[in-house]
Amino acid sequence: MANKKSLLVIAVVLIAFCSALSAEETETSAAIDKDGVQKVDIIGGNYFFKPNHIIVKINIPVELTVSKEDGFIPHDIVAESSEAGVEFQVELSSTPKTIAFTPTKVGIYPFYCSKKALFFKSHREKGMEGFIEVVP
Repeated sequence: MANKKSLLVIAVVLIAFCSALSAEETETSAAIDKDGVQKVDIIGGNYFFKPNHIIVKINIPVELTVSKEDGFIPHDIVAESSEAGVEFQVELSSTPKTIAFTPTKVGIYPFYCSKKALFFKSHREKGMEGFIEVVP
C-alpha cells in the first residue's frame, strides 16, 4: 500500500514538472531568407509549441513550417486574427507542413491547439498556445 502511494506521489510530481517545462516561453525572431520571406520552424508536442513566441516584421511574407512530435495524440495549430492577416488552421503531423501569410498590422496575435478530449481540459488550457508578435 505504501509503495502505491509513493508511486502516485512521484507520478503527480513528474506531471507537474513536465507541465511547468511545457509552459516555458521560447522566443524566436523570424529569419528573412534570400527570397525576402520570414521563416520559422515550429514543433508541437505534449501540450506545447516550440517556439511559442515568434517575432515577425509587418508586411513581409511569413512561412511557418509546422510539425508535431511522434505520438498518438492529435494536435493542430490555429490563429484567428484575420484583421492582421494572421489566420490559419492546420492539422499537425510528423510530416512538416507550410503555412504562408503576410502580417498587415502591428500587434500580438495568439495561436493555439484547438483539440480537446471529452471531459478533459483543452490542449490550449493545458498550455499548448503561443503568440506571433508583429513589429514594424
